[in-house]
Amino acid sequence: MRSRDAGADAAGAGPEAQGAGDGGAAPRRGGLMAWIREIAIILGVAIVLSFLIKTFLFKAFYIPSESMVPTLEENDRIFVNLFVPRNFPLQRGEVVVFRDTKGWLPEAPQTAANPVQEVLEFVGLLPDTSQQHLIKRVIGLPGDHVVCCDASQHITVNGAALNEPYVNHAETPRVVPFDVTVPANSIWVMGDNRNHSSDSRYHNSVQPGSGFVSLSDVEGQAAVIAWPLNRIRSLDSYPDTFKDVPAPK
Repeated sequence: MRSRDAGADAAGAGPEAQGAGDGGAAPRRGGLMAWIREIAIILGVAIVLSFLIKTFLFKAFYIPSESMVPTLEENDRIFVNLFVPRNFPLQRGEVVVFRDTKGWLPEAPQTAANPVQEVLEFVGLLPDTSQQHLIKRVIGLPGDHVVCCDASQHITVNGAALNEPYVNHAETPRVVPFDVTVPANSIWVMGDNRNHSSDSRYHNSVQPGSGFVSLSDVEGQAAVIAWPLNRIRSLDSYPDTFKDVPAPK
């Protein structure tokens, strides 16, 4: 009986035909709107979670230079653990990202703003590509006496010579002499690619004291290479390199 009614309406039996047509379209419109709302909710939750993660847990960064080769290659994307040093103390050998508040970097050229990219970086859906951060390895902690170099051309920390497997041995590192004691609330940092890293050594030689990085400028510990896929791995802090370093006097 229902089939005959539908057939009559389709043949143009009168006002009932339009009623049947309207009734069929409404569910389709309702289904589309429900689907759009569901997608919007999912995107909203993803954005909020991403923002919370990059604010309190991990933050993504982009590597723009070769200063940390072979540990980090240019164009690598990394995740930085924000709990260090905010909740847990830094350790010698850890790789850290820090804000450039002392003018280590040359002034970045002015480029046209990309609002979409800036928003995605802000919420954590894209890695931070700003030119205001640097990444280096922690060699000296507050109070440490760091010297380059001993008779074997090794850096020493509190008198203990370091065997540094993370250094780029494709080139013989140039010797840049220094003899510093790291002040309170500061660290001494160096790049793994020693001949291509403008780190604490060079800035201290230009202006004594300018080579130290304030702990308050440290964003966090670089923990993982996240991209490209063939380089995904955790970053080693090489505790064996520093295990014999005594506490500072």
